[in-house]
Amino acid sequence: MAAYSSYGWPGVAIASGLLVMWLLLHFTRLMQVLKRAANRPIGYVDSAVMLNAKLRSGVSLLHVVAMTRALGTLESSKGAQPEIFRWTDETQSHVSCEFHYGKLRKWQLHRPATSETAAPSSGGAQAS
Repeated sequence: MAAYSSYGWPGVAIASGLLVMWLLLHFTRLMQVLKRAANRPIGYVDSAVMLNAKLRSGVSLLHVVAMTRALGTLESSKGAQPEIFRWTDETQSHVSCEFHYGKLRKWQLHRPATSETAAPSSGGAQAS
């Protein structure tokens, strides 16, 4: 409306062109993120600890998928809110993320307990 009242039909054409360009930029970004995620296993991340450090409240699911370069494993029922996705790394550490209508609300890092089987060595002098 503002473009038409200020510049007439050429203003509408410019405003429409800018809107289409904006939509194409977002569509291209979405396709690039999904293309990268298609080449990785679902729910896999290189390092769950690094993902945990990079996450911020309020980021979109698309942003998290772009960071992990993989789709998350859906842990909640399909279509239910909030949605819970999980990304796991090679050490079986995982990050569970809760999204409310596509925005990250909270997340939790879980690291498995490591068992040390080697007995501690004594560094003292031997008795003779």
